[in-house]
Amino acid sequence: MNFDRTDYINQPVAIEQELKLLFNQNDSLVIFEIGACEGEESIKYARLFRNSKIYSFEPLPDNINLIHDNFLQYGIKNASYYNKALSSKNGTAEFFVSSGRPENAIESDWDYGNKSSSLLPPEKHLKMAEFIRFDKKIEVETITLKSFCSEHHINIIDFIHMDVQGAELMVLEGAEDFIKSIKVIWLEVSKVDFYKNQPLLRDVKKFMKENNFVLIKDALHGAQGDQLYISMNFYKKPRAVLLFILISVKDLIRKYRVKLGFSQ
Repeated sequence: MNFDRTDYINQPVAIEQELKLLFNQNDSLVIFEIGACEGEESIKYARLFRNSKIYSFEPLPDNINLIHDNFLQYGIKNASYYNKALSSKNGTAEFFVSSGRPENAIESDWDYGNKSSSLLPPEKHLKMAEFIRFDKKIEVETITLKSFCSEHHINIIDFIHMDVQGAELMVLEGAEDFIKSIKVIWLEVSKVDFYKNQPLLRDVKKFMKENNFVLIKDALHGAQGDQLYISMNFYKKPRAVLLFILISVKDLIRKYRVKLGFSQ
């Protein structure tokens, strides 16, 4: 279990091929990374879509300092960061701060412990990832998606990457009617309540369906994973079906190439 930040940043975006099907790389996209941690994914998106505008949200002040340093180190000029937690209401909230490091991890600049912090208190997380601790709580500023977009005169979000450790529906509920102006969402889902009162997979699916989103890629493996949704407000049914088929075929080809020993 060994990682290095530079190696990770130089890896492709997890859904790079899917995003290239959905968007033109030269387009001026509006991209939100919600739960940005140290900003690695924002850097990847800023490189992949160089004419885009990236908005990175991270509640932890220490991580905001790392995002600042990482954007400078990698020469990222089309991204900005905000020390806020997107949620279902404006104000402040308790934030449960994670930390820890596996015993067998080698020394590197990769922080294993800071990626499980959440607006929700831990539940099964305490037993399923034993090296992760939640020893501290802080108060953070919260803002809704709708409020932020109104304040910054954002009319459409092309793509949201969301990793907020169980608070996904809190973020989406905070969009209110603005959710009709979001094209594509890549978010973490879970079958297990790692956090108290965490919405599970079925809850997320229900919400997305009610808001006219369709699932086109399922990367759920075991208890937890990610799913890619597109809005039928922007991608009408024939195109949505075609995208689903193309993505499914690409996934199959990729899996067989790996099985046969070829590179991905």
